[in-house]
Amino acid sequence: MKVLLDIPDNKAASLLEVLNSISYLKTKPLTDAKALLMEELKDAVEEMKLIKAGKKKAHDAEDFLNEL
Repeated sequence: MKVLLDIPDNKAASLLEVLNSISYLKTKPLTDAKALLMEELKDAVEEMKLIKAGKKKAHDAEDFLNEL
């Protein structure tokens, strides 16, 4: 199982020390760029769920391309 934690910078070192002391856990910090990408992907998936549920209107691809 993989778990993503959002930890304040001033608390991260102490928590990572505890996690690293547990032999069956592996930790791998994310770069800011990867964390941002994951957040944007999560937002995109949530938006798709809202569109599929009819709670949000989808944008036309042609309109999107015309904006570029």
